[in-house]
Amino acid sequence: MRAFDLPSDDQMYAAVVRRDVGFDGVFYTAVRTTGIFCRPSCPAKTPLRSNVEFHATARDALFAGYRACLRCRPLERTGSTPEWLRPLMEVVASSPDRRVRDTDLRAMGLEPVRVRRWFRKHHGMTFHAYQRGVRLGRALTQLREGEEVTRTAYDSGYESLSGFNDAVQRLVGRSPGASRDLTVVQLTRVLTPLGPMIAGATDAAVCLLEFADRRMLERQLERITRLLRCTLVPGGNDVVRALERELEAYFDGRLREFTVPLDTRGTEFQQSVWRALQTIPYGETRSYAQQAVMVGQPAAVRAVARANGDNRIAIVIPCHRVVGADGKLTGYGGGLWRKRWLLDLEQGQGRLTGAITEGVASRTA
Repeated sequence: MRAFDLPSDDQMYAAVVRRDVGFDGVFYTAVRTTGIFCRPSCPAKTPLRSNVEFHATARDALFAGYRACLRCRPLERTGSTPEWLRPLMEVVASSPDRRVRDTDLRAMGLEPVRVRRWFRKHHGMTFHAYQRGVRLGRALTQLREGEEVTRTAYDSGYESLSGFNDAVQRLVGRSPGASRDLTVVQLTRVLTPLGPMIAGATDAAVCLLEFADRRMLERQLERITRLLRCTLVPGGNDVVRALERELEAYFDGRLREFTVPLDTRGTEFQQSVWRALQTIPYGETRSYAQQAVMVGQPAAVRAVARANGDNRIAIVIPCHRVVGADGKLTGYGGGLWRKRWLLDLEQGQGRLTGAITEGVASRTA
């Protein structure tokens, strides 16, 4: 059972009204009049506020006497690929260059409209746009590695060189031949106990990790495109997969220091602030004033706070460990409730480890 703070009741009910998928897995909505509990994004009619109670886990809702909704299926892993879609995703993974058309979807027993809606909800694009992005991302990688344009075009499932040229031109604004030096950033959704996050990485380093519901996400994507002179495509690579493994270990309380390589391009001042953040020990906090001293500019407290807000790699670069001078929580792009949750996780694990160490010492004394 989780021992961490939930968002406020007002925040949670507002998420239910919006059917906000970003809060799926963060809490569950139980409706007293029906005896059913749901995900915040459930498409069913929004219940009256007076009839709703909130639970941190599905287990809590079950033990309170509620049964799982048959529409949003809250007992399934949050944001996971539903059973009906898994055969299609296996096809995409095993044959990324294959074009799966609506006729192919129907032959697999899938309704194209249902597939399109799922991809729009979870990836912000249609299935066919997702396919094109995956194919083009792979093609740009091949070009960067020196592959011939013609061979890359046909290997990527394009039936003509002109069609491939047009697709690349629309995506990156230049021809395939001129795209060999272009950096490709693979973007993917990462599921966490705090809701989905968007991770981005080149073949060399992580350059983005933001909560999917953060308003600044679009601006961060624009900054990455400008700073890295890159194109953004859906997909994943070894760096993203390493990040996912480390995040899972972090949320399980098994990892205190991330080792994935990072690309933190920005101004010299921003990078000094972000390096300082990475020196704050797990389970501890610093004030903005202390952080300003750490970067050698004690009068630059506000500038430090702005640079923290511009941090593109949440959790791994731990801006959540910076608090007000009085110890109170202040600004966090993912929301103060997430900041509190992360600090509770880290400080709770620190206390647990200390208790275990003391116990071992007392038994061996």
